[in-house]
Amino acid sequence: MTALSLRWAARCVAVGLALLCSACAGLSQAQRDQAAGIAAAARSQVIDCQQANACALDSPLHELGARALAESAPQSPRHYALILDQGQDALLARLNLLRSARHSIDLQTYIFDKDDSARLVLEELLAAARRGVRVRVLIDQLSAIADLQILAALAGSHQNFSIRIYNPTFGKAKLNYFDYAGSVLCCFRRFNQRMHTKLLLVDERIGITGGRNYQDDYYDWDAEYNFRDRDVLIAGPEAGAMAGNFQAFWDARRSTPVERLNDVGRKLLSEGVPAMPPLDYLRPARVAEMSREASDPEVVQARLVEPALPVGAVKYVADLPQKHRRESNGDDAPAAPELEMLIGSASQELLLQTPYLVLSRQAQELFRQMRKRQPPPAVIVSTNSLAATDNPVVYSMSFKYKRRHLREFGFQIYEYKPFPEDAPVDYAALMPEGPPIPVPDSTRSRRFGPSGSLGPSGSTGPSGSLGAAGETTRRLQRTESRPSFLSSGAASEPLPLKRAGVRMGLHAKSMVIDNRIAVIGTHNFDPRSETYNTEAAVIVDDAAFAQALAASIRRDIAPENSWVIAPRAKPPVFSGLDYSLGKVSESLPLFDLWPWRYATSYQFQPGPDCPLPLGPRDPDFHRCYVAVGDFPEVSVGPKWLYTRVLTAFGAGLVPIL
Repeated sequence: MTALSLRWAARCVAVGLALLCSACAGLSQAQRDQAAGIAAAARSQVIDCQQANACALDSPLHELGARALAESAPQSPRHYALILDQGQDALLARLNLLRSARHSIDLQTYIFDKDDSARLVLEELLAAARRGVRVRVLIDQLSAIADLQILAALAGSHQNFSIRIYNPTFGKAKLNYFDYAGSVLCCFRRFNQRMHTKLLLVDERIGITGGRNYQDDYYDWDAEYNFRDRDVLIAGPEAGAMAGNFQAFWDARRSTPVERLNDVGRKLLSEGVPAMPPLDYLRPARVAEMSREASDPEVVQARLVEPALPVGAVKYVADLPQKHRRESNGDDAPAAPELEMLIGSASQELLLQTPYLVLSRQAQELFRQMRKRQPPPAVIVSTNSLAATDNPVVYSMSFKYKRRHLREFGFQIYEYKPFPEDAPVDYAALMPEGPPIPVPDSTRSRRFGPSGSLGPSGSTGPSGSLGAAGETTRRLQRTESRPSFLSSGAASEPLPLKRAGVRMGLHAKSMVIDNRIAVIGTHNFDPRSETYNTEAAVIVDDAAFAQALAASIRRDIAPENSWVIAPRAKPPVFSGLDYSLGKVSESLPLFDLWPWRYATSYQFQPGPDCPLPLGPRDPDFHRCYVAVGDFPEVSVGPKWLYTRVLTAFGAGLVPIL
């Protein structure tokens, strides 16, 4: 037996032992009851405020909810809607709403870290509970707070604070290497069924949903990689639908009080309720400034209230936890059918933004039918480049089917750059020492960390990288990606680039139909969102709001922010043969090894004869655009090798990517 075979055999034995150990390591029902009792007994019952409004902050943002309800009638609802494009505005809105809550806060998320932004939100949640607000937090287990001390402390923190974990594998909050491997082998489908729904609901009158989780890279606070993301704030009667959906998840069988989990319960049994770890903000001055602004009514009015638009028809469409049952029916998972219906209703233009351009068979057929219309609606897609994406494995599938996307579906595809020049961010805060700079090949391999990028100071070490002020950054796990077969980490990470700097990756999930209907939510428009994850979206039928969202997406696809994907210029000979062989190779589930692809990335070159950007079907396109390669900005061995291997052999992974 070869050494490789021995290693695989040992790994399989280890996985089998892990399954046995995980099955046997759980607490008994009596022990879980005892742990829950310890947590309950420790919870403070002290209320810091005796006022009817729980000493809530007077907030013009919170008042939008009251105003919308006062202006609404049963047959003519009134809402206010706000697009949250800037990460710091999204955090500002959350903090302000938490401080202004009078009765209840419900928070539902896929990722909750323990870095600066997450800990700041957590402190506000606890402060709200202490002043008399009912606080409920529901986190998907796969990306829940990975600190048993924090979870055990929260379990016994206050009578008004409750935290539950959704779909905990092996009844645990924190999984190790063997837990991941065992869960894939024993219960693959259940392990992949995740609660991807994200919602913050305050007083059942104002809610926020969209792509953002609770981690620094969703709020432009990370020193290496930040998401270009988007949320929508809705104030008005549709918050009632948000409340009903949250309640369904809170009551679901898979939502487990954190004190009843095996690892948290064991800590409570052995140590009692621990103290919360001391606050250790990486950049305390930045945290203090954000905290100050969150209580400043003039800042909130200018940045959050004045940009909000009055709208009428708003619909919150969200999957129910019953989607994860084997006997689930279509009524349990309305998000995908509703979005597909809206896509199919487009008559003139569909503007689609998704970080992962991987389509289900049903979606493919939908776009084929749209393409057959006379005239077909324009379909404009904003998505990630390989240089920008946090998940190269998923990108490989998008790359594989570019010919189909362009030729069969008629897509106009724009891929986001890792260093966009005009993104909705505070560049001074994001890159305080200037724009990205080239890194020589001789130093790139030595200086780049696993994520492939540097902090603004341009130096990394084993524990992280240096931030703007020279302080050490914490290593973040990019938990939005899926775990690999035998790893507790992300399946893939951003690839190394040619330049150092704080890179960005697209994470927004949005859609505009005919410049009239707008959609912002958590759905990635991919097979995983349709089949495995629970998702949510806000649909706004309002022309002014739709046009504002369209303007935001069009800014992302502008030449300074995105490359355009277009067919290569036809070679003088054998162009038909090259196309046919590429098409045949693409159709193979394995061994898609044809090296010459139908399309590549282009950059606009303005000049006297090219004053404005052109569409890829314009006859002057190749005169005004220059090809920049299949994987611009990426530095990884032969540029194409990694993604080309995945393209050739990874088609079977599409349903779970």
